[in-house]
This record gives sequence, C-alpha cells and structure tokens, in this order.
Amino acid sequence: MMAVEGPFVAAVMARLADAKYNLAAHGVAFSFALIFEAPIISITAATTALCKDKHSFRKLQRFVTALNLAITACMLFMLIPPVFRFMIQDLIGIPERVADLIHVALMLLLPWPAAIGFRRFYQGVLIVRGLTRRITYGTLVRLVTMAVTALVLFRFELEGAYTGAAALSMGVIAELIAISLMARKPVADIKNQRKTELTNDHELSYGYIVKFYYPLAAMTILTLGVHPMVTFFMGKSRFPIESLAVLPVINSLVFVFRAVGLSYQEAVIALIKDSKENLNKLLQFAMVIGLCLVAVLSTIAFTPLSTIWFHYVSGLDLYLTEFAYLPLKILAVMPALSVIITFQWGVLVYSGKTTYISIATVIEVVTIITGLFILTGYFNTVGVTAAAIVFVIGRILGNLYLFPQTGKQVSLIT
Repeated sequence: MMAVEGPFVAAVMARLADAKYNLAAHGVAFSFALIFEAPIISITAATTALCKDKHSFRKLQRFVTALNLAITACMLFMLIPPVFRFMIQDLIGIPERVADLIHVALMLLLPWPAAIGFRRFYQGVLIVRGLTRRITYGTLVRLVTMAVTALVLFRFELEGAYTGAAALSMGVIAELIAISLMARKPVADIKNQRKTELTNDHELSYGYIVKFYYPLAAMTILTLGVHPMVTFFMGKSRFPIESLAVLPVINSLVFVFRAVGLSYQEAVIALIKDSKENLNKLLQFAMVIGLCLVAVLSTIAFTPLSTIWFHYVSGLDLYLTEFAYLPLKILAVMPALSVIITFQWGVLVYSGKTTYISIATVIEVVTIITGLFILTGYFNTVGVTAAAIVFVIGRILGNLYLFPQTGKQVSLIT
C-alpha cells in the first residue's frame, strides 16, 4: 500500500507545468531525504527483536529520539544555502533551475526522517504485540492524507516538486499520529511487563542497542546513500535530465512489487521461533511470492502495458516514455531478489548476526558505484539504463554473499 504513493505523486507532477524539470528535482530531493532517513529506517527490526518490557521500551524510545534529533540537525545543515549549492551544483552538477526546485522541496521534506523514525518505532511495538493489522490502518491514513494534499496543491498549480514533497511530508506526519494513537494500549501493556533478559548473557543497555543496531543502520545508510551517487553519475551521463526525470517514475513502479518483499524481514524475525517447520514455510512463501511478483512485473515490462502505465497513467510524454522501457525490463527481476534478501536479513537479524548484512550491503554499493563509473564513463550508456543494470548486478552479488552465511544460521536454528 505504501508503494502506491510513489506512482501517484509522480503522476500528479507529470501533469503540472515543466514536468521534466520538476520530476528530476523531485527525484534528487527524495534521494537525499532517503539518505537522512536511512540511519533510522531499520528501527522497526530492532524494536521487533529487542522491545520486551518497560526497561527495553524506554531505552529504545530514548535511542530513537536522540537519533532523530541528530538526523534532523544534519538535514538542516545541508539546507544552509552555501552548503546546499556546493553539494548540488558544484559537486553533482545539477543546473540552477533544477537546484532551486530541489532546495525548496528538501525544506518541505524536513519533517520526513524524524516522522518515519518514530512511526517505525511504534510499528515495531505493534508487531511485537501481534497487531500488524493496525499498521495497515496507519498506511491508509498516510495514503489518504498524501492524496488529498497532492490534489489540493494540484488545483493551485504549485510547482510539481513542491507538490510532491509537501504531499509526502503531510502523509507521513498523519501516519505517525495515527500509529502512535493505535499503539497506546500495546505500549501500556509492554510497560507492565516484568523486566526480562534480552539474551542469555545481556541485559538491554545503550551499548548493546548500538552494537545490535549499527550494522542495520550501516546497511540502510549504504543502500539508500547510494542514490545521490546514482544522481551524480546520471547528471554526467548521456541524457542527464531525461534520466533524472524518468528514474523516480520507474523506481516507484518497481517499488510497488518490491514492497511486498521489503515487509518480509520483520515477518521472518517474528515467526521463526526456532522451528524448522516455521522456517521451511517462510522460505516456501518467499519463493512463491518472489516468482509471482516477477511474473506480473515482467508482463507489464515486456508488453504494451508499459506504454499504458508510463504515458497514460504516470503522465510522461512519449519522448520520456521511450527512456523508461529498457530500464524497466532490466529491473523486472528485482522483486524476487528483494524477497530473497529480506528473508536472508530476517534470519540473520533473528540470529544476531547483523554484521554479515553490512558486508553484503558494502558489496552491493561498491558494485553499483563501480558499474556506474564504467558504464557512463567508458561505454557512454544512458544514465537511467546504466542505473538499472548496476542495481540488478549489485543485488545479485549481495544475495550470493549471504547464501552461505544464512545457511549456517538455518542449520543452527533447525
């Protein structure tokens, strides 16, 4: 459900004035918002694994608050005009017309990281208490708020990049309010739990939280932090503005199918329960949904349905639509790769072996950056096509590295 907002926002922006520049600006602004979000995004997995009683809840809550304050301060620093101009125009080479749109869009996205941090913390509490349906209700609130905001601003013909950023921020703020209200009773129940041991040898402390969490944070920082690097290489590739404009539209469609797998990590953590039978069922389910998702996305990518989606639904003109065909075909396999890797992550987080996840992420990120350097610098590949190729290769290498590491933990569990 959450993945719907990307295509919706892109479709609204594509129907406003100067769509190419605004889509490009939105893509860059959102990629930076993802970087600032990255250190906090794995808090759901940490909360699911560590939040057991009043003591652990309070420690985790303070940890999340401190991390959110630090993230927001860093984002504010980047928005200082001289810092922003150096990063966006001097370093990346974004034209001034697009850079001005990016600056305002990032201001509107300022609440985004902290709102997501607190929201994901409370979602972890709901998962611990088995109340996952309430997460869906919160997402509905987010989508409705986002859609209403986007449509209202569309009526005022605001710049597309501003419309998209404001809609996303309002949606996630509304979701945080809804989730925090729905988590009040589960939070009270956890606070009434007697103090428990985290593991055989450890009681939850800030040092233990940091030790447990930093590999997960490093993983997401590396994964989401690669987006500005992709922006950098696309900005210096063939057809840079076209590539920057269509990539968020392509990614939003692919994310609709990848999102099913991205939710699977917390499900694996919650349902393994040291059971061979549970583990086998989780693995079988992962294989089935992975194959089904690839089949559906491939049907869109390799048939005229892609034209219907990009031109008539997303609102891209036929010129930009042409740039989207090949990257989508390349990325059609990504949903299955995402399901596989989130299953692997779930097993490793459950087993406390989070360092392996960081190593796999480093492999993936290095592959992406190196591949972009080669494809755009030596083969003069169109930026968005190069990005699609390296995303797939990087994810495959990450999967391959984690296979033996996951296998070891599976043998211990079963």
